[in-house]
Amino acid sequence: MARREVSVPLEIPDIKILKTEFTPKGELVITIESTKADALCQRCGRSITKFHGHDEWVTLRYLPVFGRVSYLRYRPRRYECSDCDVTTTQRVDWHEPNSPQTLAYDEHVLLQLVNATIQDVSLKEDLAYDRVLGVMERRVNSQVDWAQFDSLDVLGLDEIALKKGHADFVVIVTARLNEERLVILGVLKNREKDTVIEFLRSIPLRLLKTIHTVCSDMYEGFTEAVREEVKSAQLVIDRFHVTRKYREALDNLRKQELKRLKQELSAEIYAQLKGSMWALRKKQADLKPEELKVLRTLFSLTPKLKQAYTLQLRLTAIFDENISKSMAQTKIKAWMKRVIQSGLTCFDDFLKTLTHWWEEITNFFLQRANSGFVEGFNNKIKVLKRRCYGLFNLTHIFQRIFLDLEGYLLFAR
Repeated sequence: MARREVSVPLEIPDIKILKTEFTPKGELVITIESTKADALCQRCGRSITKFHGHDEWVTLRYLPVFGRVSYLRYRPRRYECSDCDVTTTQRVDWHEPNSPQTLAYDEHVLLQLVNATIQDVSLKEDLAYDRVLGVMERRVNSQVDWAQFDSLDVLGLDEIALKKGHADFVVIVTARLNEERLVILGVLKNREKDTVIEFLRSIPLRLLKTIHTVCSDMYEGFTEAVREEVKSAQLVIDRFHVTRKYREALDNLRKQELKRLKQELSAEIYAQLKGSMWALRKKQADLKPEELKVLRTLFSLTPKLKQAYTLQLRLTAIFDENISKSMAQTKIKAWMKRVIQSGLTCFDDFLKTLTHWWEEITNFFLQRANSGFVEGFNNKIKVLKRRCYGLFNLTHIFQRIFLDLEGYLLFAR
């Protein structure tokens, strides 16, 4: 059979290939030498060209070739400075000193890490866990680089618990830029007002002036910090948290009514209400015929739950309308009046919330801004926590989110 060969460019400047060979394991080893004829003196910083000799052989992990693990093998050149009487090892652009792999392979590892865990990449690349972690720690920013932004536009603040069932909250600070690009700005150690203020003060003044909207939940530590430090921005209580409040009111009434019906109905009739929780929570357009049947049965047994369900749908419809803030306020006030006239008490706490946060909640209708993008980040973290069996290092959380958001843009070839 005729032997066929394929040439694959290494895309590394200033080198000459001396030979290629395969190890008994089928790994490709490419022996190279540098063709650069100078180095920068480690003492005076001048370019030096007097060749002194070679260091020991170095073997570096390189990009896979047709699925094979590959390595570059070379001897770093040394040059002598006549002025300083010292020798210096030549540095090359494609390798960081003391790293066991090339910069190109670092980028390959980072690309594999996007939406994956360190353990995943360690197994796929047959690379030690600490080596993968080391690549991330060396090559991914541990904090935001403000110089990359011209404006921040919409800021998002939300918390997430690092440990399930514990009040161990960290704050995720994000931004949605004008071009709809989502970026991570910070991971704060706690949700205390002073911690949030400290971060907001770290934002350069030129960027602070570009924030026109801040989305958050109803936590006073967030809202007070924003009012004090980002005075020109509109504060918006996120629709997600508002919706959760009035849906919780409906859900609490459902629990009370089902508890009552379980005592009053036969087991056979009560069994017909199975699945009512999910049917109540779904959008009407997504309900299946069997779920509609469950709701009809439920509402025939508890008219007050039907009334509350109808009110909930009406408020959701108002938030879905593309209307002005003043029109929204008029419609929501009419909704509140209907709730009071209905005699239902399940929405009492929500009505107090609406009254207390009236301007901030209805600010949503100014530009329909919400922090759904923040919730998206939180979901990413939750997935990372589950797959990584816990993720508690704040720097690593920032780096992992940054990598998931920017990795394809930065490292995909």
